[in-house]
Amino acid sequence: MAQPLVKKDDDRDDEVDYSPFLGIEKGAVLQEARVFNDPQLDPRRCSQVITKLLYLLNQGETFTKVEATEVFFSVTKLFQSRDMGLRRMVYVIIKELSPSADEVIIVTSSLMKDMTSKTDMYRANAIRVLCRITDGTLLTQIERYLKQAIVDKNPVVASAALVSGIHLLQTNPEIVKRWSNEVQEAVQSRAALVQFHALALLHQIRQNDRLAVNKLVSSLTRGSVRSPLAQCLLIRYTSQVIRESTNDTQTGDRPFYDFLEGCLRHKAEMVIFEAARAITELNGVTSRELTPAITVLQLFLSSSKPVLRFAAVRTLNKVAMSHPTAVTNCNIDMESLISDQNRSIATLAITTLLKTGNESSVDRLMKQITNFMSDIADEFKIVVVDAIRSLCLKFPLKHRSLMNFLSNILREEGGFEYKKAIVDSIVILIRDIPEAKESGLLHLCEFIEDCEFTYLSTQILHFLGIEGPKTSDPSKYIRYIYNRVHLENATVRAGAVSTLAKFGAMVDGLKPRIFVLLRRCLFDNDDEVRDRATLYLNTLGGDGAVVETDEGVKEFLFGSLDVPLVNLENSLKNYDPSEKAFDINSVPKDVKTQPLAEKKATSKKPTGLGAPPPGPLSTVDAYEKLLSSIPEFASFGKLFKSSAPVELTEAETEYAVNVVKHIFDGHVVFQYNCTNTIPEQLLENVTVIVDVSEAEEFAEVASKPLRQLPYDSPGQTFVAFEKPEGVSAVGKFSNMLRFIVKEVDPSTGEAEDDGVEDEYQLEDLELVAADYMLKVGVSNFRNAWESMGVDFERVDEYGLGPRDSLAEAVNAVINLLGMQPCEGTEVVPPNSRSHTCLLSGVYIGNVKVLVRLQFGLDGPKDVAMKLAVRSEGETVSDAIHEIVASG
Repeated sequence: MAQPLVKKDDDRDDEVDYSPFLGIEKGAVLQEARVFNDPQLDPRRCSQVITKLLYLLNQGETFTKVEATEVFFSVTKLFQSRDMGLRRMVYVIIKELSPSADEVIIVTSSLMKDMTSKTDMYRANAIRVLCRITDGTLLTQIERYLKQAIVDKNPVVASAALVSGIHLLQTNPEIVKRWSNEVQEAVQSRAALVQFHALALLHQIRQNDRLAVNKLVSSLTRGSVRSPLAQCLLIRYTSQVIRESTNDTQTGDRPFYDFLEGCLRHKAEMVIFEAARAITELNGVTSRELTPAITVLQLFLSSSKPVLRFAAVRTLNKVAMSHPTAVTNCNIDMESLISDQNRSIATLAITTLLKTGNESSVDRLMKQITNFMSDIADEFKIVVVDAIRSLCLKFPLKHRSLMNFLSNILREEGGFEYKKAIVDSIVILIRDIPEAKESGLLHLCEFIEDCEFTYLSTQILHFLGIEGPKTSDPSKYIRYIYNRVHLENATVRAGAVSTLAKFGAMVDGLKPRIFVLLRRCLFDNDDEVRDRATLYLNTLGGDGAVVETDEGVKEFLFGSLDVPLVNLENSLKNYDPSEKAFDINSVPKDVKTQPLAEKKATSKKPTGLGAPPPGPLSTVDAYEKLLSSIPEFASFGKLFKSSAPVELTEAETEYAVNVVKHIFDGHVVFQYNCTNTIPEQLLENVTVIVDVSEAEEFAEVASKPLRQLPYDSPGQTFVAFEKPEGVSAVGKFSNMLRFIVKEVDPSTGEAEDDGVEDEYQLEDLELVAADYMLKVGVSNFRNAWESMGVDFERVDEYGLGPRDSLAEAVNAVINLLGMQPCEGTEVVPPNSRSHTCLLSGVYIGNVKVLVRLQFGLDGPKDVAMKLAVRSEGETVSDAIHEIVASG
């Protein structure tokens, strides 16, 4: 039941507002829905129940098929009520319930009756509902009514028909395209919304015909559009035509620009701004063309409306990136916006001024910004810091005041990203402006005295070790560095030891002092710190050992590691201690993917082509080269993915078989790697008989038997299947190894002429959804997620049932999807009751996919999950949800 709205006590600021829907439950609301069946309907009561049902639906509550059907049939009885408010609620609930095709027919007659009603409100809403729930067959029956509605005198009815047409164009384009004449007539309507919707629909109908769009724009730019909303649409379409005509040698695009310039004198502010923005975004726009647009944007800067000020300053901020001189005239107006109550406006004003300001205005801007920084969030502060860095590089003589500003805000409170942005800016200024080096390094040294972020401390120490020895007085930094050895955690202490060693290697006068400090570090309680101190003392000669050449020391301390760490790790693991020292030059510099199935010769498991020899080819390249050399498979196209080998036999059996699944867009090839482990037998004509009765979407199209399989000599046999192209078809395959076995004479090693046909049962093989996904990570998930956009985003919630732990649920979903975890989010902290996991991959068809999983414990062990998917294709986003729903 809904809770009563509690009156808020004005004297209690921490009192919360209570929702009228607080605590409602689906079961109770479904019971209340029985009022729809009462002989004497209570319109107000019925409207309240429908409101609750809509609330549950919009909160993600799912109704079973039976529940939804019962509610739908009950709602249809409300058509007998003449209450207008209740009728509108009925329209809404029918749209939200989205009845199935066999249920739609129940309300079709009522809706068609309302569509021809004399009540305009009934007509408009009935059109919207019918077009939402109808299919193509019914649409042809009501098409005549929809055409009439488009040119109806009542703007509400006409707009309803036009908006429905926009939606129907996605599902029934051929029918909607037949309405062009009526839509063209509606474009001339005097009603603002009708003209707006009609223009939007007409453009969508013609959008694939460039010539038709040009004609539409040409005809409407002559002044037949009255609606400000429609005018804004027309400006966007005009900009599109100009962009597409940039390579046209004719001057036909010139009147279009004149139209944009003419819109700057329109009486509606939205039209003026849309025209100004369109002009600033034109390719190759000149200063002369920009001037009128900049002028109107400058007027908006002093508007009393915050939305106009924000729109103007954001547009000018973008223009300042490519045409800073064109925005200079607006600087005085933008300076007044630094104190604007809207912090977004103030931030944009400051960053724009920093891009367009001259050298004489820097000091004045710094004074204004200092008071402003404490009032904005970190995300805005980062934008300001980036702008200040750019300004300092532009005017290097002002580095002192700008560096002092960065130093001051570095000591103020702030999050990691904000502090990192400041440190990165100071580092860039030190590298690019030689005069700023010593003051900048001192600022960084002062910061690490109180720095709470380990990562930043270690990065600053590393940078100090590179740049500090090059200054005129390196000794003044030693105190700051050595303090880190006493006052920080082990990671920072180890970084400080390395930095001290670099000073000792680069500055001869500091060596004795560095030796003393490093010897003190030998008594540290951390192994890493002690090991580094011992190593550097030995390298620098501080322990009485033979000192290496100066060049060798510097190369050791400052030289870059030009071999991949994974290769170095593998080489060290394979290194056998001997008199010959380990040679780092022996480490391969090419990054190789993990071998397919490298196994030692002593193992009786298959090798050979099942595990291509190490080389520069990647896993997929090696397999692709192998498969393309087989005529039966050469026409399958590019190989998308090859799986790791899947064992089909137990260990130490007569025959060892594993299989690699090769995925193509329209085919799947199984590569069976076989090994005969019986010395007295020779196998001939080796094939695998595959039963696809549990994989109905697959049809066998080719196979390649293995002619001979001698003892302990691996070989391969292949079976290829056709599947629906670009679809992640799944199934289970039963496998039977069939061959002719011949006895081999141990003394001569020759096989008998006659053989016997035999079979050997193998394990079943499953093709799962994860086989159609490549694990491909992204370096910055947030940027990748935002750049992917929301066009094909799909979000839904799932119950995963009882699990032993949250970590088990996370791993289960990762394995189900076969995607690459990003940024270490596959690790669930101990005792967590919620967790977010980020995944990335490439789906079959080379479609990039990003997934954001949010897990939470719902009760003692039940796990709930919210799945958000963004991809480059709508069907792929839906497919990911289907995989989870069916998994």
